[in-house]
Amino acid sequence: MTNLATLSRRERQIMSIIFSLKKATVHEICERLDGSPTPMAVRRMLAILTEKGHLKREKSGREFVYLAKQSKSVAGVKALRDVLETFFEGSIGSALATHLDRPGSKLTEDDVEHLESLINRLRDEETQS
Repeated sequence: MTNLATLSRRERQIMSIIFSLKKATVHEICERLDGSPTPMAVRRMLAILTEKGHLKREKSGREFVYLAKQSKSVAGVKALRDVLETFFEGSIGSALATHLDRPGSKLTEDDVEHLESLINRLRDEETQS
């Protein structure tokens, strides 16, 4: 299976639709994509995503439905890990600092509390081991 982070913009859009619907037909995907792609173009993209190992298809009546081979959260974790390795030498801290140093970057109070909670939990686990 190829990395989700390496997919084209259109492939990522299709994956996003399938993640949100859980399973989708060519027609359902065409309805949700911008730019009015033809069903043939969408079928080709679905075939590529299937070949890359991201999708599986099942017969449903006269057509196929497409399903993601892994959950959105699992795919997201793998994609994030690949981005961290590629651009930040595996450091989540460097990635977060880079993001927060950008003009216009914001964290809500809930975000800050969540991050503090995670950091405190990791510190507690580290001192216990």
